[in-house]
Amino acid sequence: MKKTFLIIGLLFAATFTTNAQEIAENAIGLRLGGNNGFGGEISYQRKMSENNRLEIDLGIRNGNSSDSFKATGIYQWVWTLEDKFNWYAGAGGGIGSIKNAGISETFIFATGDIGIEYNFDAPILISLDYRPEFGFSDAYDGLNSDLALSVRYQF
Repeated sequence: MKKTFLIIGLLFAATFTTNAQEIAENAIGLRLGGNNGFGGEISYQRKMSENNRLEIDLGIRNGNSSDSFKATGIYQWVWTLEDKFNWYAGAGGGIGSIKNAGISETFIFATGDIGIEYNFDAPILISLDYRPEFGFSDAYDGLNSDLALSVRYQF
């Protein structure tokens, strides 16, 4: 019985090892979402290990009545779904600043991330993710969430 479990375990591990998809060393592009008014973000991903990466996003808003920026860093775990499809989840945080009607406030927030992505044969990565954020200031407080579509060039 122990040998049977050992053989099944080895086959299971071998299956996931052979199906593991390589994460690109670097990817840069745009993350387009509502982002609570910040809209599009410049997005960069850096491979940390075989199944992990760091994502850094910068959103800037410049309008008639307000100027703002938000920088986000998320550590992500990536798992293969099927062939070129992956799913990922992560946790992180960020900092930002809102200037509105002469009042300026800096804020910090904690965030999570869950999404799916598709790697094309060309070095293009497209993804759809959901990101809940919890702010810790008067200007950016409570739970905020964002759904976004991203397109990145991998290199």
